[in-house]
Amino acid sequence: MIIDDSWDKKNGSTIQIEGDFIVNFKSKYQLIEVFQTKRFGKLLKLDGVIQLTEFDEANYHEMLAHVPLNIHKEPDNVLIIGGGDGGIVREVVKHKKVKSINLVEIDNDVIEISKKYFPNISCGLEDSRVTIMNYDGAEYIKNCTNLYDIIIIDSTDPFSVGASLFKEDFYSNLKKALKENGIVVSQSESMFYNKDLINDMYNFKKKYFNAVRYYYTMVPTYPSGTIGFHFCSDGNYLPIDNNKNEIKNLKYYNEFIHNSSFLLPTGVSI
Repeated sequence: MIIDDSWDKKNGSTIQIEGDFIVNFKSKYQLIEVFQTKRFGKLLKLDGVIQLTEFDEANYHEMLAHVPLNIHKEPDNVLIIGGGDGGIVREVVKHKKVKSINLVEIDNDVIEISKKYFPNISCGLEDSRVTIMNYDGAEYIKNCTNLYDIIIIDSTDPFSVGASLFKEDFYSNLKKALKENGIVVSQSESMFYNKDLINDMYNFKKKYFNAVRYYYTMVPTYPSGTIGFHFCSDGNYLPIDNNKNEIKNLKYYNEFIHNSSFLLPTGVSI
């Protein structure tokens, strides 16, 4: 039994971890830890930073996946960069109109640990439409041209393994990898703690996409209780166009949350 106030290196948030220390494993790329917490279920940390808890992971995964999937009329081919825990894949496979899903995750140990300890999150990885590739996402995308209808960036934070996924040249390559009318959505940090980073990202994304909009979800586990995303397109699909949801039994996402998530607090200028 342990009681540990786990310090989030980025923003100084704490969450009390009270229970069993399940996994402490140093992969080729990062430290992977799994805890059993008292109130949040199992918890996954990478390089000391909380990635998800069973308690509220759906708030994040549903909003990152269903917003673009319910906008695009023909999302045949979907690319997910990062997200080795499988949460985004789980949500994407709920859309029967999707024909293929490529998951590019640099660290296969994250995938294997999630399969073992987070089966309710990683379950979509077994879908026949899913192809898993253990590559650096920034390197993989350099060789892609006109392949994907939707690209979802489920990155870690910009100071770790996922740092290259926050760079301008990465988005230049993403644009080339998209088909006509393609959509990119990306993890884009907290509107309360990371305004400068978000604004910098917005400015270079606008060089490649006509429509760039920030939206957010509420995740109590995360610092500030929120985490945000950028929706990027050439304007053929706008983020609140025709977002009819036909997916049942979701925990957080619905059509009203979809629209309201693009409305930011008055005091937030991003």
